[in-house]
Amino acid sequence: MSGSRPVVLVVGAPGRFAGLVVPELARRGAVVRALVQHEHEVDAVRANGAAEIAVGDLRDGASLDAAVRGAFGVFHIGPAFVADEAELGLAMVAAAQRGGVRKFVFSSVIQPTNFRLKNHATKQPVEEALFGSGLEYTILQPTNFFQNIGGAWSAVLSTGVFAEPFPKTARVARVDYRDVAEVAAIALTSDRLTYGTFELCEGTMPNREDIAAMMSHALGRRIEAGEPTFKAWAQNANLPYDLRQRELLARVFEHYGAHGSGGNGLVLRAILGRAPRTLPAYIDELARAAR
Repeated sequence: MSGSRPVVLVVGAPGRFAGLVVPELARRGAVVRALVQHEHEVDAVRANGAAEIAVGDLRDGASLDAAVRGAFGVFHIGPAFVADEAELGLAMVAAAQRGGVRKFVFSSVIQPTNFRLKNHATKQPVEEALFGSGLEYTILQPTNFFQNIGGAWSAVLSTGVFAEPFPKTARVARVDYRDVAEVAAIALTSDRLTYGTFELCEGTMPNREDIAAMMSHALGRRIEAGEPTFKAWAQNANLPYDLRQRELLARVFEHYGAHGSGGNGLVLRAILGRAPRTLPAYIDELARAAR
């Protein structure tokens, strides 16, 4: 791209995942406008690379219109497991249309047509809306994130157990969301990925015994693979979810237990032009930071 630097609105910029998109966009020359809901989030998103701030709410159309004004692109990731996730995504697409936005990147999920998982199926209306929106869309469909393991790291260190509430032999494809963020930034600052829908996966399907072995190697001590019930796991995980949201998450883990979760790394490798970040390398990072 040439000319003035593009302004890109990042929805969820204060969060664990969209927060990784902010520095990638800034590195590629975009002016990042962070959408925040609360004033106390401003300093953190500025420190992460945001040059502009839009205070707004996905449930307030007027604030979204103000947030997209003058923006070239939008990155959208919906809040996890909320009942109106699809409606919030549709509202963001509509605001982008009204505001004359050119590019829209939606962080969806792998297998959004898996209607047995409501948190997957809720992404499909947003994808469908993009197809008829007139926007230059890119849809990203990442699998389970490495960063979810990072969220459990303190428990691993304190208990010596890596626990997830499904069988430890179930194989689940995963991806480093930093790689997803890089793909999003490519899509928003070039035309390479326009009108594409891309499943994003690191390329392997380790089970929890494999992951515990990686942790043992990185830490130099034995880490066990735990198999708690969902109720016991949720009590220890301090989840910020209500009962309905927990039930949706429980269905995801039941699916993993019954079927695993597949994924292919070819697309991510081709987009990045390099090998994706690996899970052993990610765990090594966590281990080094803990020393």
